[in-house]
Amino acid sequence: MSAELFTRHFLGSFFLLIGILFACRALGLYARLGFSHINYGATGSAAWWNRHLFNGFRAAILVVCLVRMVWPIDPWLGIIPWLYHPAILVSGVAMLLSSFGLASYLQAYMHADWRSGIDLDHAPNLITSGPYARSRNPLFLAVILGQLGFFLALPSLFSLVCLVVGVWVIRRQALAEEVALSVHYGEPYRQYRQRVPRWL
Repeated sequence: MSAELFTRHFLGSFFLLIGILFACRALGLYARLGFSHINYGATGSAAWWNRHLFNGFRAAILVVCLVRMVWPIDPWLGIIPWLYHPAILVSGVAMLLSSFGLASYLQAYMHADWRSGIDLDHAPNLITSGPYARSRNPLFLAVILGQLGFFLALPSLFSLVCLVVGVWVIRRQALAEEVALSVHYGEPYRQYRQRVPRWL
């Protein structure tokens, strides 16, 4: 099997399984703890727009990757020929797998304190140990790594737009969360911000 064919089928399968895993994790936490761990924020707020924009692009990526498995739509995606080579495609797959591994580890590390979005009604514990002693947003960094991996596994104008918008949304979300966490946790979070960088 060629690297191109492998990557084409990997992407469709990967994003489908990621969607199933994320949904099942959220449903399991809801069934056990009685509240949703996915939070959109107030309607019209920056967090609300971030969430909807991110979800829209995530859905578009899934549909495109599934359709590519059975229908030749690559010319419509604006493939970048000088990047579309086996070594680059496979490096993108490796980044996606690394991103998945890191995100899974970080979500397990947070355990029941994991949230997607800002949740002050069921505020989690402030985690400052382990990977959170090195970066305030290691999970966001894992997602950005995955977005870069997607671009390399499908180098195109479509995936480039997804990368740029994705990084922009994640940065906006990180800033919105910092404001909310500063208000909620007060001095302990202020000290944490002084001690640990936002990214690396």
